[in-house]
Amino acid sequence: MTLSSVLEENINYIDTILPVRTSFDLMTRHLYLGRTPAFFLGVNGFCKTEILQQIFSDLQNPMFVSNDSVENIVRYMDAKIGYAQTSLTDSWDEIIRNVLSGPAVLFIDGFAQAILIDVRTYPARGIAEPDLERVTRGSRDGFVETMLFNANLIRRRVRSPGLVFAIHSVGTDSRTDVAVAYLKDTVNQELLKKLEDSLDSLRTTALTMGTKSLEELLLHKRWWNPLPSVQMTERPDVACSYLLEGHILVLVDNSPLVLVLPCTIFQFTQNPEDYYKSPSVGTYFRMVRFLCIPVSLALMPLFLLITAYFPGFAQQWGLLSEGVQTPQRLFFYVLAVEFLLDLFKYSSALSSGKFSGSLSMVGGLIIGDVAVSLNWASVEVLFYAAVTLLASLAITDIEFSDAIRLYRILMILATGFFGLPGFLISLALVLLSAATTPTFGGFSYFWPLFPFNAKALGRLLFRSPTPSAQPVTIWDRGKVK
Repeated sequence: MTLSSVLEENINYIDTILPVRTSFDLMTRHLYLGRTPAFFLGVNGFCKTEILQQIFSDLQNPMFVSNDSVENIVRYMDAKIGYAQTSLTDSWDEIIRNVLSGPAVLFIDGFAQAILIDVRTYPARGIAEPDLERVTRGSRDGFVETMLFNANLIRRRVRSPGLVFAIHSVGTDSRTDVAVAYLKDTVNQELLKKLEDSLDSLRTTALTMGTKSLEELLLHKRWWNPLPSVQMTERPDVACSYLLEGHILVLVDNSPLVLVLPCTIFQFTQNPEDYYKSPSVGTYFRMVRFLCIPVSLALMPLFLLITAYFPGFAQQWGLLSEGVQTPQRLFFYVLAVEFLLDLFKYSSALSSGKFSGSLSMVGGLIIGDVAVSLNWASVEVLFYAAVTLLASLAITDIEFSDAIRLYRILMILATGFFGLPGFLISLALVLLSAATTPTFGGFSYFWPLFPFNAKALGRLLFRSPTPSAQPVTIWDRGKVK
């Protein structure tokens, strides 16, 4: 639907589609530009008041307004409004979408077009370092909930004329802004086309959980695929490093997380800390994190398998200090400790920062000691569970670590009920689940291990010195499916 050239008709239509008389945050003003009636519409809090005051002061200043009437809206806009970005539109859909996103609109009597004035501003927090991706050295900024600020953080680091932020709108009710960031000369055009078509064809009312909601809309996963299919980051330096390697970034307004496409399992083993240390030290800690994945997955199931079903090996290797215990008791010990560790981890994560440290440390010591005294756990089980917890915390991506936890619980249950066959079958199911994890674009989740690419795999396993890593290599991953 298009605008009318009669101002009163436009005002009456606004009253029918927007609650301007009942919603306190909608600003409306009847104005006169010389002798020409006009009408202003905006959202209080989304508009920079100082700039609007200057614009209206100039528009209504008798010394500034030399003409009694507005005869050419294009010339009037170009000559009179010099403090903000402006554009003309005759579409009601575009006007409503812009007003609810932040820009204000000015209707002038006698013209079937309205002036969009981009004087938007959003409430925002500081660009502090994200809690889950901390480094001992390096930049301390992080993405925030304002998409424009996030784009500025990327543009500040990548000042390439080929950097593009293509905007899309998702959600029939929320109309959330989603920006696709890429470098024109390095991006996979097939993947970019598929992503843009997918965003434009999404049928949803709102992105209630921001980036996570968008991920689940783009990738339909089965319940047996808990591993993350898309990498998310809150660090601008990490996002820019992937951008320069040919990846695509997806920014969602109101979310501090940025999606990185495409994705492989090896991306969850890397950490920006590696690149703020020397190559040899960074490679060593990267190997430690690789080792933490099998330790977090299989240490507790292996301990349960050997001590419960092969007591001779347990005594020979000194896995238990109090002699042989029944498989049922050991199974109960392991499940109880797993539950307690998860309880401590989430209670400390969700509690206030003033209490989380003392809660996790003192509470763990007290409950662990009481559990051993009441014969609800053994010292050996607590030790191996603590090692498993440390290995899980060493995995940089929390969603990847949580998926490993679910796999571990599955293996513990299968081992406790069925012994060695249960351990082997559950391990095979875990590998099958990981191998069938879907990725956007249909690329292999285990690239460059499968299909095998020796040079790319070497770059992922070992931290390369900066001179040998420049210029950035854009790896070919095959066809988009």
